[in-house]
Amino acid sequence: MFDPVTLKLNIDPLIISALREDITDEDVSTNCVMPEAKPGVATLICKQDGIICGLQVFERVFKLLDDNAHVEFTVSDGEHVTSGQIMARVHGDIRAILSGERTALNYLQRMSGIATYTHEVAAYLEGTSTKLLDTRKTTPNNRIFEKYAVATGGGSNHRMNLSDGVMLKDNHIGAAGGVKEAVEMAKAYVSFVRKIEVECETLEMVTDAVEAGADIIMLDNMDNDTMKAAIEIIGGKALIEVSGNVTRENIARLTELGVDYISSGALTHSAPILDISLKNLHEEVI
Repeated sequence: MFDPVTLKLNIDPLIISALREDITDEDVSTNCVMPEAKPGVATLICKQDGIICGLQVFERVFKLLDDNAHVEFTVSDGEHVTSGQIMARVHGDIRAILSGERTALNYLQRMSGIATYTHEVAAYLEGTSTKLLDTRKTTPNNRIFEKYAVATGGGSNHRMNLSDGVMLKDNHIGAAGGVKEAVEMAKAYVSFVRKIEVECETLEMVTDAVEAGADIIMLDNMDNDTMKAAIEIIGGKALIEVSGNVTRENIARLTELGVDYISSGALTHSAPILDISLKNLHEEVI
């Protein structure tokens, strides 16, 4: 759950931007049928099995449109939900419910889809010491929501943004003139409390990263035999991350390597939404 400060400073502006995208002037359809405020209630129904995520964001959409809106939930983030399950009832001004419905569902469906997909991928790592990580391959302006969904689904977050840590990728290495040069420059620039990660595509790069004193070495798009050779070269001198087109369909081949981390951009860029609907809106007698 997002804390109150994060909610107000970082979440609310993003939700408001999404609402403004959907309502540039007025909600014409709603104003046609509901010219005045009227209390109403609608039912949130799950239409597909999965992991629910984003309930706080879902409710926040309606509260930003109507201070008195509230949602009665029967589930919590991270719970497994099933098709046909009633998950909540939304109470508030009917106009706010109508105007906020699509935005609220967009967040909830997207976040729940990521949590569900992450949960399925993470299941392959159960019983191992390897952690599943996400990446920065997220939807613009939705990273905070999508990374929260990964954590809810059982994954862990890699860098939130470029300020979080040093990751020297192929283009950084090219710009610096080589792996050793890039690591040396990073050590000279950042505080000793920051770890330095190096993305390696060849065994030669792995050797250079170890000799340069990298804290984390990412084995990028290597086949299993090459990764096993790289792990021997590293020999416990650095943490190891494996990456490169990792999906639900192929992660099983990596589980026996014994690496520290496996990262997957698919957690956020390829997860399908979870089908959820808001139905049965009607006037509420108070």
